[in-house]
Amino acid sequence: MKTKIFIIALLSLVIAGLCSAQTSPSTTNTSRIAGGSNAPYTEGPVWVLTMIKTKAGLSDDYLKSISGTVKPVYDEEKKQKIILDYKILNGDATTPQDFSILIMVQYSNMAALDSLRDKMDPIIEKVMGPEDQRRATAVKRLDIREILGTKTMREITLK
Repeated sequence: MKTKIFIIALLSLVIAGLCSAQTSPSTTNTSRIAGGSNAPYTEGPVWVLTMIKTKAGLSDDYLKSISGTVKPVYDEEKKQKIILDYKILNGDATTPQDFSILIMVQYSNMAALDSLRDKMDPIIEKVMGPEDQRRATAVKRLDIREILGTKTMREITLK
């Protein structure tokens, strides 16, 4: 009987030792916790990219259209520090299905996208007018461009 108790106690100690060995942090884990992520990059601002395909010969018409509506909205958002920056790139489409204009809007981080509409709606209404007017403008743009997609990406800096 004493032998059985001794064996059970010994097995309990061995199992407890194994469990504590598995849960105690190694030096690698400790440095990871203390020093942050071990990713090969640091995270930066967030970009929202909109890819636009204009109809043949109508790129300038589209750019003129957004210079009176989209540009003032972005300028006001930048002034109010809702966005950090914006860029509009114009180039050649590589295929008939490709975009030729890329609109890039830079936000400080993902949290900046929270409640974004609450911040933007007053600016958009001030610059572009009431909803009916904005809808009419959007319908006109359907004749000269197609939005192929929107993508949200985080800028990274390699370590």
